[in-house]
Amino acid sequence: MKVIGLDLGSKTIGVALSDSLGIFAHPLKTFYFRNNNLDEALEIVADLIKEHEIGTIVLGLPKNMDGSIGFQAQYCLDFKDMLETELKMGVVMIDERLTSVIAERTMMSADLDNRKRKKHVDKIAAAIILQSYLDGAKKG
Repeated sequence: MKVIGLDLGSKTIGVALSDSLGIFAHPLKTFYFRNNNLDEALEIVADLIKEHEIGTIVLGLPKNMDGSIGFQAQYCLDFKDMLETELKMGVVMIDERLTSVIAERTMMSADLDNRKRKKHVDKIAAAIILQSYLDGAKKG
């Protein structure tokens, strides 16, 4: 079964999927929902899980640089609880500090203009989060 990687924002959710072997992460799409409406975000993820036969959910956890849990990280933990309760699936949390920065730099090195970078940054960040999980799973 495939693994889904999620990068949750206040109005967007970047999504990436693994290949069927669980080796490579591929950016899928950035989905939009009403500001802080986690019910809409949950519906998007639930539909994707059915459509792509997902076995594992990986969600980025945006800790502060000192490792503490701030507002955005708590928002993601609340979403994790919703996913686990509603979908009856466990959710793996991955530290996502700096993934958006890495995604932005990757796209800059690919010479994408600012408009295209903004459009793709969340799904690229989701792929980085997911690849981090997949690489760790291969070692373990």
